[in-house]
Amino acid sequence: MSQKPNFLRKVERGDLCAGCGGCALVSDQKITMETVAPGYLRPRVKAPLSAEEDARIARLCPGLGQSVAAQGRTDDVLWGPYEEMCEGWATDPALRHTGSSGAALSAILVSVLDSGLVDGVVQTAADPDRPTANRAVISTTRAEVLAAAGSRYAPSAPLADLGPCLESGKRYAFVGKPCDVAALRALARQDARIEATFVLMVSFFCAGVPSLAGADAVLKALGAAPEEVQAFRYRGNGWPGQATATLQDGQTRSMSYHDSWGGILSKHVQHRCKICADGTGKDADIVCADAWHADEKGYPLFTEDAGISLIVARTALGAAQIVQAETAGLLETRPFDRSRLEAMQPGQSGRRKALLARLIGLRLMGQPIPQYKGLHLRAAARRNSPKVLLRNMLGTMRRVVRPKRG
Repeated sequence: MSQKPNFLRKVERGDLCAGCGGCALVSDQKITMETVAPGYLRPRVKAPLSAEEDARIARLCPGLGQSVAAQGRTDDVLWGPYEEMCEGWATDPALRHTGSSGAALSAILVSVLDSGLVDGVVQTAADPDRPTANRAVISTTRAEVLAAAGSRYAPSAPLADLGPCLESGKRYAFVGKPCDVAALRALARQDARIEATFVLMVSFFCAGVPSLAGADAVLKALGAAPEEVQAFRYRGNGWPGQATATLQDGQTRSMSYHDSWGGILSKHVQHRCKICADGTGKDADIVCADAWHADEKGYPLFTEDAGISLIVARTALGAAQIVQAETAGLLETRPFDRSRLEAMQPGQSGRRKALLARLIGLRLMGQPIPQYKGLHLRAAARRNSPKVLLRNMLGTMRRVVRPKRG
């Protein structure tokens, strides 16, 4: 392409792509998502876009910004708008064991399928051709939901594959990263088919998207070559569960969540995630996360245990589906004390409180940044210390001068 679309020039200049695939969905096949080094999904423009198409993509692109409105809900500075919070877990022992935490998200998906609210669930599962990578799947049964359960710490672009759903006349639940859901909500403001088709949007707390090079680094640490691997789980089969590679000869090699995510994968997270204002799914109907136990200092413990999910109903529809799952006997819940959340999720709260300083650092270096509305960046920054804010601003500026490679 001799002339890149305006939205993509800005996204590329600031390294702002989240990899959601929204641009591919609305481009009439003029954009595809492709894997680029070191293993992120990025748009490739195959044919010229009209000015209208370019503007439409810019309005939905989560890399360029996000707008959230409280609309009468409790609107927490750090955690965003919500109706209620609770803890819970799937009553099905197999589902609870397989999921990344208490499998509350999976139990709710089974419930909305059983109740007839939706005909299918769009979610992310392992790619059989590259087990550390991802693909979008449509689940219509409990068995299929179970097969896709568990976190997938690798790039995914689920919006790119939604075209057939929009033409199907069926109703779906959509499960995606917070940025995926933000893009889908933004597109719904332009296209009435979105809310008619994706009647429930579900997300999870996200600490960022690592590249496939991160997954390869995990395999290397396990002493496994990519071509030897027939299946790979990032977590699950316990809480938090281990990163486990199953080799072609049936052997398994595993690594703790602390070592796989904390020691390797978190170091491969893409730039856009480090300046994300919404790692907690503020545009979703329901969001689930790990309800970590904490030590005496309040820091999360990652010792193996029966999984427990934090469940956040962000809309009345979401709250109703949680009740429905409980009534159906698929989900058990108990009250949750909101004051525990900051210590339970220190990575999320820390990034939110540091974000404004990081964005200022980028602006001072002449870099484009996302435009955030209704996400309380100043109020969150006021909960941080000047020393930490300064360190984040200077660190961000330094990374612009000396970007990390690979």
